[in-house]
Amino acid sequence: MDHFLYRNGVLHAEDVPIPDIASEVGTPFYVYSTATLTRHFKLFDEALAPLEHLVCYAMKANSNQAVLRLMASLGAGVDVVSGGEYRRAKAAGFPGERIVFSGIGKTAEEMELAIQSGIRQFNLESEPEMHLLNAVATRLGKHVPVTVRVNPDVDAKTHEKIATGKAENKFGIPISRAREVYAEIAGLPGLDAIGIDVHIGSQLTDLEPFEQAYLKVAELTHALRADGHDIRRLDLGGGLGIPYERSNVAPPLPTEYGDVVKRTVGDLGCEIEIEPGRLIAGNAGLLVSSVIYVKSGEDRKFLILDAAMNDLIRPAMYGAYHDIIPVIEPSAGGEQTPYDVVGPVCESGDTFTKGRDLPLLYADDMVAFRSAGAYGAVMSSEYNTRPLIPEVLVHEHQFAVIRRRPTFDEIINRDTIPEWLKG
Repeated sequence: MDHFLYRNGVLHAEDVPIPDIASEVGTPFYVYSTATLTRHFKLFDEALAPLEHLVCYAMKANSNQAVLRLMASLGAGVDVVSGGEYRRAKAAGFPGERIVFSGIGKTAEEMELAIQSGIRQFNLESEPEMHLLNAVATRLGKHVPVTVRVNPDVDAKTHEKIATGKAENKFGIPISRAREVYAEIAGLPGLDAIGIDVHIGSQLTDLEPFEQAYLKVAELTHALRADGHDIRRLDLGGGLGIPYERSNVAPPLPTEYGDVVKRTVGDLGCEIEIEPGRLIAGNAGLLVSSVIYVKSGEDRKFLILDAAMNDLIRPAMYGAYHDIIPVIEPSAGGEQTPYDVVGPVCESGDTFTKGRDLPLLYADDMVAFRSAGAYGAVMSSEYNTRPLIPEVLVHEHQFAVIRRRPTFDEIINRDTIPEWLKG
């Protein structure tokens, strides 16, 4: 469920008409719903009750400071994967004890930053990282809580570029070697192995891979405890999918996911962490764009928008689907025609969809891409010197620009011309 509905023939974000936002900020822009973000976080929080747990928002999905501040105010933890994201989390008000540091390439500088400023745990991805973190912690005179990310070799049945739990993926330590690695950690003075971490992929629409992975984690928990390790926290990752294509069968609900967690690891007496990002933010956002031209090709019509692949790269990168709807509600039973919906970037890959049946549209009409709140703005760029587009947050009848569009001068003036080229 989201809070983007037609009222009197006009698409609204909560109580705000989309054209009102467009008239202030121009198109294209992202708009997010506070009510939807809040609802989705609470669904996960309630799904894990009464287990001791923390829902750690995976901020790589959408790291705008306003979105993070909202999550922090709701009592969420946060999952970060870089020093920059750590700094964003702290700036948004997350205390160190609610920040989990994941990611496969943590540097010594990032480790020191998090240790000195506060951290809930590091999720270790490799033995070289383990030794580096121990060296940094020891130098700082600290004893740092860690989990080890184990790779359970489970097929998440998702897109190959967002699968993370198979043997050929770059993430984690093979689960077959986990006992050996935990034994080594026990001998390191700077590390305290408090739990186990697992994450098998993103946009999962089937609960079976979660069940397979979590059963393996439960088995490992028993084995590590038998070895003398105090395993008291399980980080189960994220990955639950969202309904990008409304006509398809909906993915499982957070409540159903919560049932899997309780059934597989709920009796271990461990605190449970999960790291949802896409399901919290994805359907909480729209990308709104205007039609520049309708162009007739040899055997098709092109709908050329002012949004492009640099604004929303998911279709070009993953072949991802997004529902596209007019901002002005079409008449019931009105004529439709197939369009190739494209952007103005000079790349054939700047194509959002091909042959999509849509209502008749004309220059200056506005359309909205649904399910654009996750992995949209965070993955955008200024390719073709196209400014990053505004982000807007709506709360009931109010809206605020939470990232403005930079000017061309600001973009150009970031470059520096060396002295030998001046004159």
